[in-house]
Amino acid sequence: RACDHTCVNSPGSFQCYCHKGYVIYGVAHCGGKPCIMGVSVLQEQYIDECSINRGGCKFGCVNTLGSYECTCAPGYKLHWNRKDCVGMWTRVPPRGHSDATKILYQTYHFCTEIVKCTSSLVAPKATLTCSKMGKKESCSLTCASKAHYLSESDNSYSVSCGIPILRGKSQSRLNASSIQSCIETQAPPVKQTASFRIKNAKCHLHPKHKGRAEDNGRQIGPGGQPCNNCLVTFVNLKCDSSKKAKGRRARNPSSKEVTRITLELEAEVKPGDATGNCNMMCQRQRMEQQMKSYIKALKKSINQERFLIRVAGLEYEVAQKIPQAGLRQENCGPGREKDSGRCVRCLPGSYYHGEQERCAQCPPGTFQEREGQLACDLCPGGDRHGPVGARNITSCAGQCPPGYFSSDGFKPCQLCPVGTYQPDPGRTLCFPCGGGLGTKREGASSFNDCEVKVLCSPGHYYNTSVHRCIRCPHGTYQAEFRQNYCISCPGNTTTDFDGAISVSQCKNRECGGEIGEFIGYIESPNYPGNYPANVECIWTINPPHKRKILIVVPEIFLPSEDECGDVLVMRKNGSATSITTYETCQTYERPIAFTARSRRLWINFKSNDVNSARGFQIPYVTYDEDYEQLVEDIVRDGRLYASENHQEILKDKKLIKTLFDVLAHPNNYYKYSTRDSTEMLPRSFIRLIHSKVSAFLRPYK
Repeated sequence: RACDHTCVNSPGSFQCYCHKGYVIYGVAHCGGKPCIMGVSVLQEQYIDECSINRGGCKFGCVNTLGSYECTCAPGYKLHWNRKDCVGMWTRVPPRGHSDATKILYQTYHFCTEIVKCTSSLVAPKATLTCSKMGKKESCSLTCASKAHYLSESDNSYSVSCGIPILRGKSQSRLNASSIQSCIETQAPPVKQTASFRIKNAKCHLHPKHKGRAEDNGRQIGPGGQPCNNCLVTFVNLKCDSSKKAKGRRARNPSSKEVTRITLELEAEVKPGDATGNCNMMCQRQRMEQQMKSYIKALKKSINQERFLIRVAGLEYEVAQKIPQAGLRQENCGPGREKDSGRCVRCLPGSYYHGEQERCAQCPPGTFQEREGQLACDLCPGGDRHGPVGARNITSCAGQCPPGYFSSDGFKPCQLCPVGTYQPDPGRTLCFPCGGGLGTKREGASSFNDCEVKVLCSPGHYYNTSVHRCIRCPHGTYQAEFRQNYCISCPGNTTTDFDGAISVSQCKNRECGGEIGEFIGYIESPNYPGNYPANVECIWTINPPHKRKILIVVPEIFLPSEDECGDVLVMRKNGSATSITTYETCQTYERPIAFTARSRRLWINFKSNDVNSARGFQIPYVTYDEDYEQLVEDIVRDGRLYASENHQEILKDKKLIKTLFDVLAHPNNYYKYSTRDSTEMLPRSFIRLIHSKVSAFLRPYK
């Protein structure tokens, strides 16, 4: 219970660290659990990103566990940099503007420019081709980018190419969704799905045998596409094999494989193909009929084992006949390689090299975020520059540096105009300083470059509407000069007052502790950090029948200079006239142990708004009342507190827990050997306890 996340030992103390996305507060907290005393801290600089200019998001920001996500308005999607929003045409152009190259319209109180799509604006990620010779159909899927391979089991996998538009969306919801490709027309994409079985074959994605001959035949549709007026945007193939179930109607033996192929295909009408005789909706209807015919050709080619998937320059077959599939495979299969005798997936930043049957790093100009993939995705721009083994798109070379922007976040870039700034790389916009403020030059990369009219100190932020410094509101802080925001306190913490200058002033107001029947503790809010102002806590300890309460106060920190404004009291109940066991409003660093004067305890802690201190963490144990005389004899003996070694025992959480374990359940004494006792406890303490126990058990000796 030392630190919420990570604890690192150091001589005489230890340091607490928080995971990425968290900020440390209250000396050792990242989320609200207690910490033990004698701790020093190394603060990690992770904050509530959404409280800083919406996390750099263009539209909206949502905090998540240890991170954050940017959001976009309906009709927009997130840019690859996960902060900007890319506008997609999701509504029918007004009459009289069908041929316009630009349309301006108002959305969510900001004006967005929509550029007319052209046929060359979005290159298809998937290319389907088919050829026919006699009764033989041969088809292939070539995936230039956005290939995704998922091996669900030894008998099941899926391969997709491109990005789905209609998946999981009804047609009525399409116009309100975030479209993934350029749609300029009234005719939405067409989706075709088919599911069928293949005979005596097992799902096994494998490189095509090099010696196999190809048939030369005519292609279906110009360019090999399924129709002459559409662009394939997404193809998904799922293969699943399972044993055929036994039954009266089963014609085949139960050992036969049943392999099912599910095909999902999406395509769009090519912009500009509409004519006076056949508009976009007419073109879409024709495309639907052609796509159905094309699905039939795909079925035949797969059944005849004449369907290939081309990824990263290698051809794969989707299934294998049963006799061949039964042969033992020495390699691990696509997406995996052997490591120390076992098969593991290719890591992000790498892909499965089919010819070499191993994982290889992504070449320059590509990246891969997922595990176990067959290819790497191309970086924007296609200049083939960048590091080897890139794990995400942000590693691609040619990003616009801070102070610059471009239409896609990559070079060529433009300087942020005067009066704007951009602190992040790879952005498509610059933030305005606001309030008519300018910058000394183009290419500003921080709000500090904005020519403000007054310099704001920590605990304040610059308000561009009134051009003056405003104190950070309650529950926020700002530790730096010249900022235009305040940072929200982490977790469920808040500040005592406005104008906070450090995260250490963020405090958890929840009363701490765990109240158990046998062992427990109480804890001041935000411990071991300073407790908040104007807080009140109440705990009630009600032990089981025939048990009494023993309390140990290792140390307590309450400021006495404010005339007992902060006080801790333990009584039988809430009445001021009830039997009082303990009351203090001062700091005591020497430990003390005592038994409760009543069978149950009502404990109250109250603070004012004058001073604050570290507070307390006080453990307790309930013991059998038959041992009451022994326990009281021990805790009232001055020798228990005379030695510094004895005092350290009462401050040591591990030792106190061990002693309380035996006191609460005496039979647990036999879990600990004599060696354990001599290693954990000083001899003087053992002699003191031994004499007390001997006198209690053998009073007449």
